[in-house]
Amino acid sequence: MRQNERVAASNANNDERNPASKHAQTLSRGIRALELLADAPGPMTIAELAAALDVHRSIAYRILRTLEDHRMVVRDAAGRFELGPRLAALARTVQHDLQAAALPELTAVANDLAMTAFVAVLDLNEVVTLVSVEPRHVVAAVAQRPGTRHPLANGAPGIAIQSALTEAQWSALGDSEQLRPESIRPEAVDARKSGFAVSHDEVIRGLRSVAVPLVIPGQLPAAVAVVFVASASDAAVIGARLADAASAIAAAMR
Repeated sequence: MRQNERVAASNANNDERNPASKHAQTLSRGIRALELLADAPGPMTIAELAAALDVHRSIAYRILRTLEDHRMVVRDAAGRFELGPRLAALARTVQHDLQAAALPELTAVANDLAMTAFVAVLDLNEVVTLVSVEPRHVVAAVAQRPGTRHPLANGAPGIAIQSALTEAQWSALGDSEQLRPESIRPEAVDARKSGFAVSHDEVIRGLRSVAVPLVIPGQLPAAVAVVFVASASDAAVIGARLADAASAIAAAMR
């Protein structure tokens, strides 16, 4: 028996002896499938998802069918898969109080500035969009979907969050060289003085973002931000408007 065949057989025997391991792997793949669908620009085929998961099509299909049974994913007319309505219901319960406090302020900011406004929270070493609002009466607005994530080291929301992290919060991020207090971006040091952070072409090419830290006791480190097509907009004016919104959200959470 060739070496790779012996390894495969050994792994199969281990899975049979340890069903908990097999179930954990299946759960992990299911969660990863949801993450891939959330990050995809559109619906995915079974073949695309199987390739992304590095599994056989039959395994990808079983995962999708299970998720479909729970309405976590749905199929379009072409048989491609996308996130389902059940996930939206679950998402509304995530940090519900913060979402409820932020929504009216984000709506006001979006319409005042004609830019997409959102709150992003720190999730380990990534920044995740919790809730977003697009402006009304705008021909084209940048979409910022809840669940969108990017590294803490990138983008105005990440810089703003870095600027407000305590030493204890930095230490909780892990041992990565890029996630130590001494590795804080110079822009985050500047944001401590100015009160706001700016980035462009960092997360999505052609887009600009301005953000301010949102510090609420007992809540995850967060930021209030806007994203828009790069322009000559006054970052200080935007930052001041976001700071007002952050203060109002924090007050509503007390």
